[in-house]
Amino acid sequence: MSQYQFQTEVNQLLHLIIHSLYSNKEIFLREIISNSSDALDKLKYLTVADEAYKGIAFDPRIDVSFDSEKKTLTIADTGIGMNEQELKDNLGTIARSGTSNFLSALADDKRRDSNLIGQFGVGFYSGFMVADRIEVVSRKAGEENAWKWTSDGKGSYEIEPATRDTNGTTVTLFLNGEGAEYANRWSIQDIIKRYSDHIAFPIWLRYDEEEWDETEKKSKKKGEKTEQVNAASALWKRPKTELTEKDYAEFYKTIAHDSEDPLLYLHTRAEGTLEYTTLFYIPKKAPFDLYQVDYRPGVKLYVKRVFITDDDKELMPSYLRFLRGVIDSEDLPLNVSREILQQNKILTNIRSASVKKVLSELESIAKGNAEKYAAFIGEYNRPLKEGLYSDFSNKETLVELVRFKSTGVESWTSLAEYSGRMKEDQKAVYYITGGDEKNLRASPLLEAYKKNGIEVLIADDEIDEIVIPTIGKYKDKEIKSINRSGAEKDFGGAKDEAAAKDMAPAAEKLKKALGDRVKDVRISSRLTDSPCCLVMDEDDPSLQMQQMLKAMGQKDMPEVKPILEINPDHDLVRRVRETEDEGTIADIGEVLLGQGLLVEGMQLRNPADFVQRLNRLLGK
Repeated sequence: MSQYQFQTEVNQLLHLIIHSLYSNKEIFLREIISNSSDALDKLKYLTVADEAYKGIAFDPRIDVSFDSEKKTLTIADTGIGMNEQELKDNLGTIARSGTSNFLSALADDKRRDSNLIGQFGVGFYSGFMVADRIEVVSRKAGEENAWKWTSDGKGSYEIEPATRDTNGTTVTLFLNGEGAEYANRWSIQDIIKRYSDHIAFPIWLRYDEEEWDETEKKSKKKGEKTEQVNAASALWKRPKTELTEKDYAEFYKTIAHDSEDPLLYLHTRAEGTLEYTTLFYIPKKAPFDLYQVDYRPGVKLYVKRVFITDDDKELMPSYLRFLRGVIDSEDLPLNVSREILQQNKILTNIRSASVKKVLSELESIAKGNAEKYAAFIGEYNRPLKEGLYSDFSNKETLVELVRFKSTGVESWTSLAEYSGRMKEDQKAVYYITGGDEKNLRASPLLEAYKKNGIEVLIADDEIDEIVIPTIGKYKDKEIKSINRSGAEKDFGGAKDEAAAKDMAPAAEKLKKALGDRVKDVRISSRLTDSPCCLVMDEDDPSLQMQQMLKAMGQKDMPEVKPILEINPDHDLVRRVRETEDEGTIADIGEVLLGQGLLVEGMQLRNPADFVQRLNRLLGK
C-alpha cells in the first residue's frame, strides 16, 4: 500500500466541498454516474476505433447498490477503467489550466453553490459531501491488474493492489450523517430518474425486495432484486428516421406530464462550430401557470445527455415559456451555475438559434396549415405579443405571426391579411383597444369606420395597449388607435369644420358643467348615431390601462381624464346648444359622460345619481 498527498488545489477543493458547498448534495450521484457513462463512452469508441481494444467485449452497464445497515452506496460500471497511474492523475490531481483562478472564484462565491464544482470536471469530489470515506476499485480495459484508491478527503489517499473480475470501476461511498438518507431505494431511484434517466447506458439498481407478513404483521425480505431504473436512451439523440410519431408523443407525455399528444414538435441537430440537439414541443393546451409570475419553465438542459437543470428561466425567452423539451449541448461544461448560464456565450448562441428555428417553424405552419395555426393562436397569441415588446431581434417575424380579431372577418387575421384588404386611399391600419370584445364591437368609435367601409382590428388583450404601439408602422402604414383623439382627423372635412364651429357653444357649456371630470369636450367627426364617445389624448394611458396599473399596485398614480367627443347631429347635443338651463345642461353632461364610461366597460362613480339625471331627462 502506498500513501500519497493530494495536490494543493485538490485539498482546497475538498475543504470547500466538505465545509461549504451543501446547497444541493444529491448531485454527487449524478456526477459519479456521469463519470461511469463517460468511461463507457470511451470504451465503446475504442472497441470500434482502436485495434488494441477491438477484442474486448463491450457489455455496457452501470450497477447501483446500497446497504442501509452499513450505510454504503456503490456505483459500478464496465467502462474503460483506470490503472494505478491514472488513479493518481484523475483522483489526486486537477490537471487543468486555470485551476487556481477557478478555486479562488469558487471560494469567493457567496452562494457556496455546489453546482459550481462540476464545471471544472471535478464532480467526483462531490462524493465527500455525503461520505466519510470513498473507495474506488478499478481495472483498465486490456490490463490484468486492478487497483484500489481510498481516501477520507482529508489531505491524502492510498493506492494498493486489488481484484476485479472485469474491466471498469467500482466506487463505494461510506456515507456520513449527511448522506445516510441516500442508502435508500426510493431516494436513489428518484435521483437517477430526475438526473440520469436518459444516460444512454442501462442503470441497474439492486435492492432487497420486501413483502408484508400477515402472521407477524411486519414486512420481511423476499429476496434480492435487480431493476433497470433509467430509460437508457436519449431519444432526442436518435436520428429522426428511427423515430415514429408515437415515439415523439410518448416522450412528450413523460417530460410534460400531459395526457394529450402535443400540438407540434421540432427536432433539430446542429453540427459545426457548436454541436447541440434540441427537441421542442408545443402543448395543445396552454400550461395552467402560463400567466403566473412563478411559472415553471418547461425546457430541460442537458450536457452530453447528463441532466443539468429544468428550472432555469433563461434557457428560452419568457414569451416562449409554453415550450416543453430538451436542449442538449456537447460544448457546455457540466453543472454551470445559474449566473454562469446567463452569461455563457455558447448557451446564448444556442438560445438565439433555437428561437429563430421555433419561430420559423411557426411561420411554415401559418402558411401551410391554417387550422393547426389557428389552434396554436387560440392558446398562445398573447405570449407572442409579449415577444413583440421584448424580443427586438425577432420583431419582424413576430409581427407576421401574431393575430388579431377584426371587424372585417370572423376568424383571426394577420397584419398582412388586413393590409391586403385595405382601401386604396386608407391612411392607416386602425385598431381599437379595450377589455371586452363584445363592448368593443358595439363601440360608437367604430361608427365612422363602418360607414366608410374601413376595417378595424379588435385588440381586446390587456397588453395590446403596450405592445401594438411598439410595432410602429406596417408596410409604411401607420398603426393608429381609434381610442385616441387624433384618429378622427382622418375623416375631417369642410362639413365637419362648419359643424364644429356651429356647435362650439354646446361644447363649452358641457365642459363647464363637467369641470375636472374630463380633460376636454370636443366636437366629433367620427360619430354618426351615438351622441358621444370617450377617447384619450395622444400620449395618455386609456381608462382600462389606468385600471390595470392600479390593480398591479400603482395606487398613487394620478388619474388621467378622458376627452368627451360629442356628435353635433344628435338631439341631446343640440338641446345643450339651445338651452341656458344649467340644471338641464348638467344632467345631459353627466348622462353623456356616464354613457361613455359604460360603453368602455367602466364603472360609474355614482350609479344612483346617473339614474336620477336620466329619469329627469326622460321626463322632459
